[in-house]
Amino acid sequence: MVRYYITDRRSAGGEGALAACIERAVAEGVERIQIREKDLSARSLYALTRRALELAAGTATRILVNDRADIALAAGAHGAHLPGDSIAPRELRAIAPAGFLIGVSTHTREELVAARDGGADFAVYGPVFAPRSKTSATPPVGVEGLREAVRGLGFEVLALGGITRENAAACVEAGAAGVAAISLFQV
Repeated sequence: MVRYYITDRRSAGGEGALAACIERAVAEGVERIQIREKDLSARSLYALTRRALELAAGTATRILVNDRADIALAAGAHGAHLPGDSIAPRELRAIAPAGFLIGVSTHTREELVAARDGGADFAVYGPVFAPRSKTSATPPVGVEGLREAVRGLGFEVLALGGITRENAAACVEAGAAGVAAISLFQV
């Protein structure tokens, strides 16, 4: 099961606490960490990404930057996570180094297909359950909605939204390759 930690320094308790969360996630073998700090300046986001890369150095944990492929590339991150309405991942691949991971946020089966066909490595899909860390305008799809969305897709999908230790296994049983969350990794 792929574990995908999405950072939120505010709910973590600030930048120092966020660094501790990242360090713990790396120590626990979390496969991917998305630096998702939308309000930081480019300089601050770059510095945070470099710090996360230092914490993950020599491990299998991969660091991705949310919505800022330019920062991901400049910092030497392992990948970028794009919003669903972003450029097609194959366009980014033209300037990205080999092995650069590209994830896409999705909320519908059609968006999953578009992410797959557009060249993404994986997609985050949800909300499956009501999110614990923020409000969502999109209603939760539940485990059955997740199952329907990923059926026959042949593409890595990570379940997002209200993921807990108790419901993560149900998401994988429904066909998700793993789970993506904020609260799960910052508690």
